[in-house]
Amino acid sequence: MTDSRVFKTIGVVGLGTMGAGIAEVFARNGFNVVGAEVSADAVARGRKYLENSTGRAVARGKLSEADQAALLGRITLTADMADLKDADLVVEAVVESMEIKKSIFSKLDEIVSPTAVLATNTSSLSVTEISTANSKPGRVIGIHFFNPAPVQNLVEIVRTVVTEPGVLADVSALVEQIGKSPVVAGDRAGFIANTLLFGYLNHAVAMFEGHYATREDIDAAMRFGCGYPMGPLALLDLIGLDTAYEILDTMYKQGRDRLHAPAPILKQMVTAGLLGRKTGRGFYTYEKADSPVVVPDAQTPSADAAPVLKHTIKKVGVVGTGTMAAGIVEVFAKAGYDVLCIGRSQDKADSVLATIAKNFDRQIQRGRATEEAKAETLAKVSVSTSQDDLRDVDIVVEAIAEDLAIKTTLFENLDEICKPGAILATTTSSLPIIALAKATSRPQDVVGMHFFNPAPVMKLVEVVSTVATSADVAQTVRALCGEVGKVAVSCGDRAGFIVNALLFPYLNDAIKMLEAHYATADDIDTAMKQGCALPMGPFELLDVVGNDVSLAIQRELYLEFREPGFAPAPLLEHLVTAGYLGRKTGRGFRDYSAR
Repeated sequence: MTDSRVFKTIGVVGLGTMGAGIAEVFARNGFNVVGAEVSADAVARGRKYLENSTGRAVARGKLSEADQAALLGRITLTADMADLKDADLVVEAVVESMEIKKSIFSKLDEIVSPTAVLATNTSSLSVTEISTANSKPGRVIGIHFFNPAPVQNLVEIVRTVVTEPGVLADVSALVEQIGKSPVVAGDRAGFIANTLLFGYLNHAVAMFEGHYATREDIDAAMRFGCGYPMGPLALLDLIGLDTAYEILDTMYKQGRDRLHAPAPILKQMVTAGLLGRKTGRGFYTYEKADSPVVVPDAQTPSADAAPVLKHTIKKVGVVGTGTMAAGIVEVFAKAGYDVLCIGRSQDKADSVLATIAKNFDRQIQRGRATEEAKAETLAKVSVSTSQDDLRDVDIVVEAIAEDLAIKTTLFENLDEICKPGAILATTTSSLPIIALAKATSRPQDVVGMHFFNPAPVMKLVEVVSTVATSADVAQTVRALCGEVGKVAVSCGDRAGFIVNALLFPYLNDAIKMLEAHYATADDIDTAMKQGCALPMGPFELLDVVGNDVSLAIQRELYLEFREPGFAPAPLLEHLVTAGYLGRKTGRGFRDYSAR
């Protein structure tokens, strides 16, 4: 066993935003840093980046002026790469060009000591190929910081097939030493975070390009349905469409996965110079170049286009007594609507009232509700075991089991019972709504109203129109969602709608990554939470959703789109077969039995 390396002096080649950020991170943690650029002008720009970044930290009270001065004092900037000769580790952070990177690694080979570690910050290029420019490829490794490096905690450590185990161990320890979270990945385009992220982003672009949903609705769906900090199209504008195209193109050329082939509109927009925020226009239009402020353009919905109630809605019917049904009843009753809930038995119907009361009790304890509000809401709710009582409701929302035969029978009954003009809505997340509409004599009145669980908390409702749904019905349901405090998005009747169609292929890709032993479940979860600011990692989320539910949705997506990349990962099928369904069974991708 060899002793661990001692890193004292860190070299950084390239002092753009990323390189300067990496230099700052190491200097903050007491290391001497030598930053190298190609010219005196580039050195001056790098110095400006460092002064501005640390200056902002001082202004925010996160760094004292004395600490700033000490930090900057530990950084030496030079236009001569020979000054890196004493560095124990050199991190390359130049433009994503294989030719330029290999040239740098070849020069470093002649400058640094034989024991020095050489690292590349590439986000998409082959670390293995970069290492071939060095006489000692075993000391070459990927250290992929995320931008801005002083703020983002994630660092992907990329090992090649020849990276020495000691180099991997020493670099991992160093990354922890500077307060970052290292995850280890193999050398393939995109590594962990970008592989999973850009597949999802590309799918969102294809959805937009196919006019399935508007840019606003796609972004709102992922923000309010999944709790993501940004919608996919807004995120692409932030990243830069040219950068996204290059990463996707590299991923596709290496893996030949059709899902990574850049959507045609991406190349068109890049060619037209519509690169996102940095040019002032991408999927959205911005106040000016590099501005985050979105301004209206030709695609922006006008105020006149806001949905209005085309049908009078006074009384709401809800069929079902489960968690989702009870939540929907609570949502409508809180908003002041009279609600009739239909259950299969009196006990089940009464349980809805008990569930709502319990929810209110928790809110009252937290100071978020009052006894008066509880009493007013419950007074709006009546329950019954007879579907015939739905004859005078203005809209019925079905929230029963995800079984097409059972739902079809219900819609046949509702068709006979409900008054003409009553809207018949289903909360299905995966079944074809047109099949339910066909079972009625009024397909124009049938619409999807997909609430997210728990309905009282989650803001999103996907309003799903079939080929037969009346425009007035769809508009009324969108307006009704606004009346009850929800964010409505419109889409067509196909598997997954917006959210599940984007979410579950991403989850499936994560399972395939684990299945291939590319990275551990913990590292994948960490990468997506810290690298992409997602509220949960894919395996945490899968275990919450339930692997059986995930498998069913993924199968529906595969059957609908016949896309080979949508085929459920064998590992997911095996877990479901074994009964490892996630938290609800005590074991899924992780074991919860002892927790």
